[in-house]
Amino acid sequence: MNAFFASVEQQANPELRGKPIAVVGGSERTVITTSSYEARAKGVKTGMAVWEGKRVCPELIIVVGDNRKYTYTSSKINEIFRDYTPEVEAFSIDESWLDITHSLGIFGSAETIAYLIKARIRHSFGITCSIGIAPNKLLAKLASDMKKPDGLTIIAPDDVLRVLERMPINELCGIGKKMQRHLNMMSIHTCGELGRCEEARLTSKFGITGSRLKQMGQGIDHSTVIQFGEEAAVKSVGHSRTLERDIDDPAEIRHFLLQLSEMVGSRARKYNVSGKTIHLYVRYADFFSSWGKQTTLKNYINQSDDIYRASLSIIDTVKLEQPVRLLGVSLSNLKHHAEQLPLFGVERKKLFATQAMDKINDRFGSMAVTYGSLLPEKESAGSHVIPPSWRPDGIRSVDVK
Repeated sequence: MNAFFASVEQQANPELRGKPIAVVGGSERTVITTSSYEARAKGVKTGMAVWEGKRVCPELIIVVGDNRKYTYTSSKINEIFRDYTPEVEAFSIDESWLDITHSLGIFGSAETIAYLIKARIRHSFGITCSIGIAPNKLLAKLASDMKKPDGLTIIAPDDVLRVLERMPINELCGIGKKMQRHLNMMSIHTCGELGRCEEARLTSKFGITGSRLKQMGQGIDHSTVIQFGEEAAVKSVGHSRTLERDIDDPAEIRHFLLQLSEMVGSRARKYNVSGKTIHLYVRYADFFSSWGKQTTLKNYINQSDDIYRASLSIIDTVKLEQPVRLLGVSLSNLKHHAEQLPLFGVERKKLFATQAMDKINDRFGSMAVTYGSLLPEKESAGSHVIPPSWRPDGIRSVDVK
């Protein structure tokens, strides 16, 4: 999708159309998550602080993101994809892979399918997307980024080496800034150079990843589209939150730990998983200092108060060096299981109460029923940025704000 959050906001509010806007996460100090093409033309980039965006574009309009609109739109767009193939893999909230190998006999060509999808998205939502067509996932992702906005790029099998010859290595999905620096130090700057590099030289530097890097430079990718229901088992369930202001009050820290524990527990219960390991992550006010600690319990848990108590047991062992900027709680060492009634009456009552609360929240929205200390007016203290792991379906489909 093209400038997805910003495009959705411009369609939702006609007064924003044609104007430079930047979408932020709700907190005063969250960065710009995306900007409209009008803003990008003025130099506004994703990841900028709001004041930086305002400096390069004084007329920039700041819009607090509405994640429910984005997740709803993303889910509906993925439903459109499934009208053309069941083999759809959501890569993120605004990107998906489609394997249309078995759909060509119905629709005629990949290009026809692409134009049908683009037309339906524009008609249904008033927004645009860029599509890449190629022999594999790696090249399709590359092609989709080559023409924006509203582009369509086809990389035919016979054109792969020509396209990659002068392509910078950082354009390939999976080669980040750190990997790019290491490859540049080896005098490898283009995909063509990477594909011609001796495999032994790459494996001596990067281990088994070196073989994968050489294949990437040659445009080779054997990975398949993993549709919903076929994903590898999730290894952890977690949430983190950047706070609107730095906090050092133990009561406030406990408040946010309880909030995060409820978010983690609710999602774990929804997908019928329990875990034995609780991990707590803290980032300090200076942004650069952080730590993470974990504890492993004797029994598997998914009740929010059990997760909360385990988180407290961790933070109580640490003397905080600075005020806290970000908190994160995760549950790992998971097992999937069928629900069974606890042996003791008190535990059964607790389970029934939790199940009732979860059903109400599923129907009326997260935190419709919650702990008394998590009143709605206190909930705004954290920024609401969609996690990169979000997916339209399954356990990663978190209930966002």
